[in-house]
Amino acid sequence: MELIPSFSVDHTLIIPGIFVSRTDTVGGNKLTTYDIRLTRPNREPAIDVSAMHSLEHIIATFLRNDKDWKDEVIYWGPMGCLTGFYLILKGSRAPQEIHGLLLNAFRSVDKAEIVPGAEEKNCGNYLLHNLRMAKWYAARFADYLEENADNAAIYEYPRTERLVTDDGQQFFDS
Repeated sequence: MELIPSFSVDHTLIIPGIFVSRTDTVGGNKLTTYDIRLTRPNREPAIDVSAMHSLEHIIATFLRNDKDWKDEVIYWGPMGCLTGFYLILKGSRAPQEIHGLLLNAFRSVDKAEIVPGAEEKNCGNYLLHNLRMAKWYAARFADYLEENADNAAIYEYPRTERLVTDDGQQFFDS
């Protein structure tokens, strides 16, 4: 079975940042999936699941209401490993071009007084939220984005080349 592209990224080298995960064309429209990594995989603890859930709700609401971006947003959701989020936008932009959008989105969490849609009728697990922790993670990541805005490393995925044998088996190069 072919290894999917996101598993070809060397997760031991990923740092927090904004990365292009993949670009697809669907129905003639170009879509870009961004990896919004908040923590270093396998080096830092995963994000608290209740805080992650709250960040999902708050930032999805922000993105879908931003006057300049709302028509470009296809999806915002958490990674299963709880180290970041995926953002899918129409078009193809360099990660640096969405830095401001994400900085504003994460800064907006501090202003939230409630988690939007965190009621039984609106959410599949409405009791699994933690606004206080969401604010902590959001502030931490926003500060990081501000401090590293000019650091090229937060915009470029570390990649690992894989050796492929004649019979199709794949191996890491290290």
